Amino acid sequence: MQLPNKLFSYDESLLPNLVIVLRHLQDKPMSVSALYKQVRTLIPEVHDFIEVLDSLYALRKIDYDDKQGDIYYVD
Repeated sequence: MQLPNKLFSYDESLLPNLVIVLRHLQDKPMSVSALYKQVRTLIPEVHDFIEVLDSLYALRKIDYDDKQGDIYYVD
């Protein structure tokens, strides 16, 4: 996980990407592939996108619905 420090500014870190993903999930749940298609211009690297999902899941901000196959925002 790339956090802001002496080497990386806030904009180069993972933190701004957390907000991008959460904004897209606030409206409606969606599949991982549909979410990536919407944010890939803002988060072009797939490994950065996966790190964002991992971080949000660990922070309990998103969850995965096994039956629907969607990720959704947790209030």
